[in-house]
Amino acid sequence: MSLFVREGYFYKRFFSLTAAIALQNVIVFGVNLADNIMLGAYSETALSGVALVNQIQFLLQMLIMGIGEGIIILSARFWGQRETGPIRQTASIGVRLGLGVGFLVWAIVFFFPHQTLALFTSDEAVIGEGVRYLRIICFSYLFFSLTNILISVLRSVETVRIAFVVSFSTLVINVCLNYVLIYGHFGAPRLGVRGAAIATLTARIIETLIIVIYLKCIDKKLNVRLRDFAKFPKELFWQFLKVGSPVIASNAIWGLAMAVQTAILGHLGSEAIAANSIATTVFQILSVIVYGSASATSVLIGKTIGEGRMDMIRQYAKTLQVLYILLGLATGVLLYCSKDAILAFYAVSPGAKELALQFITVLSVTVCGTAYQMPALTGIVRSGGDTKFVLYNDTIFMWMIVLPSSALAAFVFDFSPTAVFICLKSDQILKCFVAVVKVNRFKWIKTLNHEAQQKQLSKAF
Repeated sequence: MSLFVREGYFYKRFFSLTAAIALQNVIVFGVNLADNIMLGAYSETALSGVALVNQIQFLLQMLIMGIGEGIIILSARFWGQRETGPIRQTASIGVRLGLGVGFLVWAIVFFFPHQTLALFTSDEAVIGEGVRYLRIICFSYLFFSLTNILISVLRSVETVRIAFVVSFSTLVINVCLNYVLIYGHFGAPRLGVRGAAIATLTARIIETLIIVIYLKCIDKKLNVRLRDFAKFPKELFWQFLKVGSPVIASNAIWGLAMAVQTAILGHLGSEAIAANSIATTVFQILSVIVYGSASATSVLIGKTIGEGRMDMIRQYAKTLQVLYILLGLATGVLLYCSKDAILAFYAVSPGAKELALQFITVLSVTVCGTAYQMPALTGIVRSGGDTKFVLYNDTIFMWMIVLPSSALAAFVFDFSPTAVFICLKSDQILKCFVAVVKVNRFKWIKTLNHEAQQKQLSKAF
């Protein structure tokens, strides 16, 4: 068996989907980057406060992404069979779950903002800035949830350009309103973190309106109708839970772990918080190609299964692994070479900037591991149907290895923030060894044979 697929269509779809999703993701992360840079120029304390709130946003994002990935895994197979009825019903399930999660997170942080942020740091000045931001930004959670669930539905049928339009609109609106409201330009009041929150909330509302209008008036693939969301197909719901619940649980565990990581660094001082915020945001911007490749893989693998082309799955998996490695090396080099230029935009203390520089250097190495193991496990194995493995793997690495070792490094052995950061990111390399074995044994393919069930379900619609 050749290492590379000889189908030109495969490469065209993989790279076009990866590029489109990556471009959309870079703009999404660009919203956070804009907030970071503009608030960093306003106040380091404000930057640190918003960084804590962003951990809540990240947890919500991971939960919504989990629901979205469940939608893609299931709907891509229906799309391979050209069955749009079950896709619309899957969308109905996803919207209900997404709005439920968004409302729950909103309720917690709206009624307990100080208590929530106090979990991350004991610095009252940082908490105060975070609370001012959180009381406004929390209202964006429902809009964010709905938008991203609907984008996942469209992504499952290979519609990705609208996501770019939505995200670009959000970025432009957010940056413009940030400029006006954070600093008080054009006669507006100088609102600081509250201005940033208002800007983001406004942008989220507009992006939701755009995606809803597109689905209702422009989309020709799904022909979504309002009455589709009034239905609740129980049979499909249980199938969604079977596929999606391990994905959602895995993402929830990951999101909580990231919050704990921030809390560990947060107790090392405001400079560590600011440095982590800068490094993480920059990393997210430059690693979008990695996440794009994982999403593209999910669509391609799911669609191929739906088409019944099981003979191509092995070939696709081998070729994809090579592509992941190449993308990871390119991303690592780009991240390392651009770190100084990017940090020049931040008006933070010399200590925070030096820590950020060291953190980004660490990430430029670990991103090579991320680029391989993350799409291999979440793109190939998970979209293939073996969703439980990723859940077990993430739980073991994060909660039994990474977090305990990091906590010991920070609070027992009193290691430097950089050493603690290395411990926090070590799993990105360690998981590669697991991914190599898991993917290339190909036992996950045996979990994919649900075609008969899917065909029966499709006939119901």
